[in-house]
Amino acid sequence: MQHLAKIPISVLDLSPIKEGGTVAESFRNSVDLARHVEALGYRRFWLAEHHNIPGIASAATAVLIGHVAAATTSLRVGAGGIMLPNHAPLIIAEQFGTLEALYPGRIDLGLGRAPGTDQLTSRALRRDASAADDFPAQVQELIALLGPPHPGQRVKAIPGADSQVPVWLLGSSTFSAKLAALLGLPFAFAAHFAPQLLHEALHLYRESFTPSAVCPQPYAMVGVPVIAADSDEHARHLSTSAQQQILNLLRNVPTPVPPPIRTMDGRWSPAERAAVERFLGAAIIGGPETVEAKLNAFIAATAADEIIIYSSLYRHEDRRRSYEIVADIKTSNAATAPQP
Repeated sequence: MQHLAKIPISVLDLSPIKEGGTVAESFRNSVDLARHVEALGYRRFWLAEHHNIPGIASAATAVLIGHVAAATTSLRVGAGGIMLPNHAPLIIAEQFGTLEALYPGRIDLGLGRAPGTDQLTSRALRRDASAADDFPAQVQELIALLGPPHPGQRVKAIPGADSQVPVWLLGSSTFSAKLAALLGLPFAFAAHFAPQLLHEALHLYRESFTPSAVCPQPYAMVGVPVIAADSDEHARHLSTSAQQQILNLLRNVPTPVPPPIRTMDGRWSPAERAAVERFLGAAIIGGPETVEAKLNAFIAATAADEIIIYSSLYRHEDRRRSYEIVADIKTSNAATAPQP
């Protein structure tokens, strides 16, 4: 049975912009958080492509990955993910080939097929409305560009060719799970915002997995929202920032991360509350003992090979503390785990 002590833990960061904050502050906080979790033993620090969302500063994802990688030494830094249909595969191969040359052995490339934004912004990105339909072909084209050039190949990613940047598929449904299995790639499921199909997607991925040279057996990482604090009561208070932000998103009025409030009563209708709770269905919120029990139960239920934690909090100090608590739990679990 999988257990927190036995698997790697990683971080998903959107370089959040808080109410009253600035983009520059968000970038400083991302670097500070990356250094903090590197010292705590986290494996990866992934940033995600989103556009035209007031609370997220990671739109130029490859640029920010380079900035974070330059400020760290051992942490794997990558995309969780790049929304590939927004881009030509050659451009992504060149960007991530450049990053791999600058920070060898430390770059990951996770790929998604959603736009990461609304329809109007998708058009501003010059995204083809049918681009997601070509996602499997785009993935294979990108993998080929990152691999060794073939004799007579006229178009090469320079840099990028033969860089062998690890490619992951990301998903919140069964589509990418099936594709990752078919191509023999590691798979990351976004339970941090779409937990409904988590178990079905993981089952399909593992049951239909085709071994490959880069991934000889299934490897599933699961995104999970965690808000850890020194007490259950304080964690519940801090979680109202995420609840407000999701509520605003559902109302089509996205906002920066708001400060926590005493109660959500009167802020939402019963239907809105249910929608927010579905969105946060996998969320683990509480003090150290609560988080430890729920996180280990989540890992056991999913048999995750790795978890990537997303913590949406207003104060940067609270976000640092949340990741610190999880790292402390992992260390204490490792110290008390039975030896094989």
